[in-house]
Amino acid sequence: MKNKKSARLLYTVCVLLCAFIICTLSALRPAPVKNAHVNFDKILGADISFLPSLEDAGRKFYDNGVQKDMIQILKDRGFNYIRLRIFNNPKADSGYSKKGYCDLDNTLKMALRIKAAGMGFLLDFHYSDNWADPGKQHKPMAWKTANYQQLQDSLRAFTKNTLLTLKKQGTLPDMVQVGNEINHGMLWPDGGTKHLDTLAAFFKAGIEGVRSVDKSIKVMLHIACGGENAESRYFLDNMIKRGVKFDIIGESYYPRWHGTPDSLRNNLTDLTARYKQDVIVAEYTQLKQQVNDIAFSLPGNKIKGTFIWEPINTGEPTFDRDGKTNAFMDVYPGISQKYNILK
Repeated sequence: MKNKKSARLLYTVCVLLCAFIICTLSALRPAPVKNAHVNFDKILGADISFLPSLEDAGRKFYDNGVQKDMIQILKDRGFNYIRLRIFNNPKADSGYSKKGYCDLDNTLKMALRIKAAGMGFLLDFHYSDNWADPGKQHKPMAWKTANYQQLQDSLRAFTKNTLLTLKKQGTLPDMVQVGNEINHGMLWPDGGTKHLDTLAAFFKAGIEGVRSVDKSIKVMLHIACGGENAESRYFLDNMIKRGVKFDIIGESYYPRWHGTPDSLRNNLTDLTARYKQDVIVAEYTQLKQQVNDIAFSLPGNKIKGTFIWEPINTGEPTFDRDGKTNAFMDVYPGISQKYNILK
């Protein structure tokens, strides 16, 4: 009996000692590095800014019959980067969302999820209370009466303060768009393409806001000229001539407006040869296999990747209305494997 008691005591001591060692080693393990940037050589990305509103409406997402977090599904299928859009005040009159979707608070929550998944994070500043694109680049309500200098100051401050808030919670974006589809300018009418010097000054102010927080964040100028080489060159040449310094050329490509796949290939080929910046197809939805084949097959490794626009429920979505992945999603594992895209 005495030997049994001694054995039990020894066993208990060993268990407690092992638990103590494990806890001690866990305490000594370095915490994850916050605000550390990912640096994927090739990007397979998706803009999923609609996700919070869909989830709030009760939408669930399934892959092969299994319910999963949408971001995890994308990662499982080969994606390694997420893009989010942000508006100045989407609750404003004529704003994007009375519930505040795509505001700073929602961006903070989504950024935590993106970083927790180990994915890259691209933040797309629209610099408006609602959609900004080649057909509309309206000032946010708070800047309506601002003059030239005040608009620069506001751009710089809004960009900087947004990024500082993200930095505080450890979720800085890895890449930033200073404006969305800005080949016709932004903050109209002041920053229209009839006023190229003013437009360049606005871009510089936004970029200064990024660099003041973290110089290692990649800055993109995003234009909607996927298959239009002359317009791409006109815009880029004028901004570079005026001293706008950026890292990435972003191109939207929708065949309805931007030409054939051959025109996309020709434009991207010229841009990679002509400019020092890397190039990304920042938006597309159709011709998924072709767009990615073009992007990842061009020589020189200067096409860094692609971002499908809102694959959850828009354009040619990769999910059915009941939230199940469909045949459009099925092309992405093959793309990821074919071009050795790391997750």
